[in-house]
Amino acid sequence: MNLFRKSAAKTAPKDAIVRLRESLEMLEKREKYLQTKIDTELKIAKANVSKNKRVALMALKRKKAYEEQISKIMGSRMTLEQQVMAIENANVNLETMNAMKAGAEAMKQIHGHLDINKVDGTMDDIREQMDLANEISEAISQPVNFGVEFDEEELEGELELLEQEELDERLMHVGLDAAPEVPDVAVPAIAQPPRPTRAQHVTNDEDAELEELRATMAM
Repeated sequence: MNLFRKSAAKTAPKDAIVRLRESLEMLEKREKYLQTKIDTELKIAKANVSKNKRVALMALKRKKAYEEQISKIMGSRMTLEQQVMAIENANVNLETMNAMKAGAEAMKQIHGHLDINKVDGTMDDIREQMDLANEISEAISQPVNFGVEFDEEELEGELELLEQEELDERLMHVGLDAAPEVPDVAVPAIAQPPRPTRAQHVTNDEDAELEELRATMAM
């Protein structure tokens, strides 16, 4: 006596769906066949309703039996269709869960090589390198004096002295140009014809030039 019974072979969802659909197809064919028999018995009953009531009655009985079989087949078909739908939904859920599980395992494997400390450390390194790159760019963009340093205040003072010397030289030339001309021979004032005074016109031009020069130096 065998105390250990062999367990039934497991049926894959796809195989089960195939078998159920085959059963549905068989029941559908059976239902069509019975419907043909019903139509035949109905014709016999109609043909003998007045000539032979006994034959007509037997035909109606067979028709009724066929209809009961069709009713049972329809119930079986409904059950099988519900099973197919349930298995398909369960199979879809299983495939979805397997896909989600595979995704979770992939994420776990990826995160196994990462943690928050490593991420923070990497970001700190990136910021440090960016700061270093900015410092290098700033250093490269600065002009090179080749080790010579200049005192800005001393240079400004020297520049002011040069400007003052140039101003004094211009004023000196203006004074020389403004000196009145002395005639070589003295002519009495009565004998000389009256002429416009040139000294006043020259003085006005000198004043205008001097004001323009001062305005230029002030800028």
